[in-house]
Amino acid sequence: MSSSRRYTLTLSCPDQVGIVAAVSGFIAEHHGWIIEANHHADAAARQFFMRQEILADSLPFGLEAFKSQFTPIAERFDMRWQISDSARKKRVVILVSKQEHCLYDLLSRWKSGDLDIDIPCIVSNHETFRGLSEWHGIPFHHVPVSAETKEAAFREVMRLFEEARGDVMVLARYMQVLSAETCARYSGRIINIHHSFLPSFVGAKPYHQAYQKGVKLIGATCHYVTSELDQGPIIEQDVIRVDHSDQPDDLVRYGKDIEKAVLARGLRYHLEDRVLTHGNKTVVFR
Repeated sequence: MSSSRRYTLTLSCPDQVGIVAAVSGFIAEHHGWIIEANHHADAAARQFFMRQEILADSLPFGLEAFKSQFTPIAERFDMRWQISDSARKKRVVILVSKQEHCLYDLLSRWKSGDLDIDIPCIVSNHETFRGLSEWHGIPFHHVPVSAETKEAAFREVMRLFEEARGDVMVLARYMQVLSAETCARYSGRIINIHHSFLPSFVGAKPYHQAYQKGVKLIGATCHYVTSELDQGPIIEQDVIRVDHSDQPDDLVRYGKDIEKAVLARGLRYHLEDRVLTHGNKTVVFR
């Protein structure tokens, strides 16, 4: 096949005999060419997870017809499923406060084509990065947040996200706790980078907490945002070793490098439909 355009089918359902045969048989029946296939069965939860990439041009129909013809199979196995088209770039809305490292990294990866995405806007509770955003040709929205204006501020953030037709919201060190309404409306579509190896050291200043505990490893966690602070399903994590000679500022400096890498990997997994959630856990087909 000459085209690299792909459809990515992801699904989860109660585990039982015949799921792989039904899905693969449907694709084969229509001469579909599967170029990547991943399966996982969670024995404890009795849940099955699948991800398949299919060459779009190998099928005799488009996305809407695929959805229509696949629906009876999905209903038979009680599947939670979706299919995406690689020809459509995902739209990533970035939220940021005053820390620049994750924002710079994402913009660099976007500009170089390493992340094949659209960034329709950047939203911040400070004016700090307006110039940077506009230099990149990206609309910038300043939405101040205070104890008195939080409810209205997050309604405005949601309005901007909808106006931008965002697919995913990335908190690139956005130092605000989103409203429960925002978390619920975009469940599984808000990604945060937390500067700690969760579930340890939640909340503010985790590197300072880690220093006080004398840990030998520090890390960062990319996770989906829920209404419970820093407790959402984990997508990706990484660590780096520290020792007794390192001070809190050293831990912060080391941590920034990990945060950038972990956020970029976690976002990529999400964009490529490699993350399936079940309760507060994830299956990540790397």
